[in-house]
Amino acid sequence: SKMKNLPELKDLEKCVRCGSCKAYCPTYDEDNTEAMGARGRLALLRGLLLQELKPTPLLNEKIFSCILCEACSGLCPNGVDITENIYRGRNMLRQGDKRRKYLRLLAKFFISNPDLSYKMLQMSQYILFPYLLKKGIISSNFKLPGSSLKERTQVYKVQKRRGRVAVFTGCVTNFLYPHLGLSLLNILLKSGYEVIVPGGEVCCGMPLRALGLEEEARELAKRNMRIFGKLKAEAVLSLCPTCVSVIKNQYPKIINSGISNAMDVSSFLLERLDFAQPSLFSQKYATVTYHDPCHLAYGLGIKDEPRNMLKKIGANIIEKKENGCCGSGGLFSLTNKDISGSLLKKQAESCLETGAAAVVTACPSCMMQLGRAITEIPVFHIIELIEEAYCDSDGV
Repeated sequence: SKMKNLPELKDLEKCVRCGSCKAYCPTYDEDNTEAMGARGRLALLRGLLLQELKPTPLLNEKIFSCILCEACSGLCPNGVDITENIYRGRNMLRQGDKRRKYLRLLAKFFISNPDLSYKMLQMSQYILFPYLLKKGIISSNFKLPGSSLKERTQVYKVQKRRGRVAVFTGCVTNFLYPHLGLSLLNILLKSGYEVIVPGGEVCCGMPLRALGLEEEARELAKRNMRIFGKLKAEAVLSLCPTCVSVIKNQYPKIINSGISNAMDVSSFLLERLDFAQPSLFSQKYATVTYHDPCHLAYGLGIKDEPRNMLKKIGANIIEKKENGCCGSGGLFSLTNKDISGSLLKKQAESCLETGAAAVVTACPSCMMQLGRAITEIPVFHIIELIEEAYCDSDGV
């Protein structure tokens, strides 16, 4: 059949079913059935491509139950790009996938009309938030900020310019945690960097790809490339590892070019900041525990830099016994509540067991997710602590 020479199939045919990919798979860990692990999902996709399997609601559940954490990336001895295959499979299955139909419509609307959606969210928060709280989607102390980060000016100049960087804000930081963006701006400006926050940035596209909306994601990727490709900046920084991973590593796969100088903030700041008196910080939170965001640790291979950054500002790190996914996975926590909840519980307990005074992570989604389960101690994005230590709490 003509299916035999599909490029997609070529990649899947490289799978020898050795099972290395299951080693760190969080969904397989929660549900030990073969179809809930990376290897099983690849086998299902192969069956789908060879037309041995029909798209059914059950098949959809297995392919859509991957958290896209990329823990399996690099584990395949034959180099199968597992996550990329999952995206392709979802794109093939989206037509018949009734269960996420409304989520797709919502995601498309939100991402095409972000500012309007934000205004609608602000207007409806007193009705909507109690409902989301009851459903366990947001934590009790979550408040919507008064304005998004992007409502502010675009280019921040400095007196003695050391260099120029651009910021890829990302939707979560822009709309839900603009104060994190301001922390980053404070640090960059104080350390002598001119900062560009381009106005035309759109969503990186990951939520759409996760729902199988490949074409729409490609359009977003092209728009972001047009904007960030032109900027003369030594780095494009983001507080969201998912955004960094997508614009740097996934764009080349979907539109053949990516933002190669995209970087996570602690990797950029580690070598560039000098701290006069880290003691300021350590009296308050002498011990912290650090949570590795999946897309930072697996997608970008960055584990040491945030830890070194924390040590540099005078924090003692108590490692938690069990590192793993917090279950956020973007839209995963909405579509797979049981597994998401169980992963979250495990990580929250691991964090609290350390006896640390605070939990630190390097991803706004992880911060939001962990904050739903951890109420005893604060959960920070690392940028907040770097700002406190570097800017001595005096803002822009």
